[in-house]
Amino acid sequence: MPQTRRATDDDFDAIWPIFHEIVKRGDTYAYPPDTDRARGYKFWMEKPLATYVAVLDGQIVGTYYMKPNQPGLGDHVCNVGYMVGSQARGRGVARAMCEHSQIEARKLGFRAMQFNLVVSTNEIAVRLWQKMGYSIVGTLPQAFRHQELGYVDALVMYKLLIDTA
Repeated sequence: MPQTRRATDDDFDAIWPIFHEIVKRGDTYAYPPDTDRARGYKFWMEKPLATYVAVLDGQIVGTYYMKPNQPGLGDHVCNVGYMVGSQARGRGVARAMCEHSQIEARKLGFRAMQFNLVVSTNEIAVRLWQKMGYSIVGTLPQAFRHQELGYVDALVMYKLLIDTA
C-alpha cells in the first residue's frame, strides 16, 4: 500500500516524469501535450492549494493536487487531479490517493469534491471514481479533444464529503 504525503519542491524531480508521460499522451488531461517542465511545475506545484505524492517501495509513483473548485462562494468544494506512473498502475495507487485526498479535503474544510473533466474514454478512472462513491452529475458533449479519438465526452463527477443527515 502506498504512503501518501504532502509534496515538497524537491519532489518535482520525481513528479515530472509522471506528469510528462501522462500529459504528452493527450488522452486524460487538458494540459497541452507539449507542456514543458517549467509550465508543468506551475500547473502542478504552484497553482494548487496543495500537492501530494504517493510513495511505494521508496519511489514516488503517483501524485495529486487539491484546490478550491471555484473562488468565493464555491470554495467549499475542492477539485482534485490524480496521476499514476505507468510502472505503478494496477497497484492500488489511485485508490489510495483518492482515499487520502478525501481525508485531506475534510481537514482543509472542504465539504465536497468535484472532478470537472473526467474523459469518458478513461473507463478505468470512471469505474474507480464510481466505486469510491462519486456520481456522474453531468456529461459535457465532445468537451475533450482526445489525441487519438478526436472529440469525446467529458464527465463531471461529484461527491459530498460531509454527512448531510
